[in-house]
Amino acid sequence: MPQQHRAKLTRRAILAAAAEEFDLIGYEATTLSAILRRSGITKGAFYFHFTAKEAVAEALVRQYLQSLAEMRQRWLGRGLDPLSTVIGLTGEAARKLERDVVLRAGLLLACRRIGTATGDGWDEVLDELMHKSAAEGQLRAGVDPAEASRVVFAALVGAHRVGAEPIGLAERFAEVWRVVLSGLARDEWQPTPIGRS
Repeated sequence: MPQQHRAKLTRRAILAAAAEEFDLIGYEATTLSAILRRSGITKGAFYFHFTAKEAVAEALVRQYLQSLAEMRQRWLGRGLDPLSTVIGLTGEAARKLERDVVLRAGLLLACRRIGTATGDGWDEVLDELMHKSAAEGQLRAGVDPAEASRVVFAALVGAHRVGAEPIGLAERFAEVWRVVLSGLARDEWQPTPIGRS
């Protein structure tokens, strides 16, 4: 096996093992020895890729933020109305978080400001799309888009935290949207049918 390919596999194994440990017992409780044991990687191989557990956490956050940026660009590029875009984007993110422990760990670390000074940017994404929704006349008269984005953000964060397990996150997000949209969206607004990503 070529050296470069083996190095990539080793790095992926370390990230996956750390993500599983962080997901299972939390960042603070996870030790380097637990990551090594779970990954089957030697300490020397670990230090070839990372200087410490903190560096692994930062790499997980970077990977999560990159994935979020790619999802956002894909959804913004679909040409849907802003409300359909934000519903589709949050739904796809929830489905990915349900099944991808690496992304889930990156999200949890970013929310705790580990590896990023600004968090993960979901509040800005929601704010941007709610303001676009207001500009396009999709929101009910009197709905403040800044208030709407804060309420939606809080509801989605709450839906994420309610479930002890990631399974069901997409359905919990869908519930939030069903309830919240009744107070936000104009009666004549109809969501654009969107396929699953």
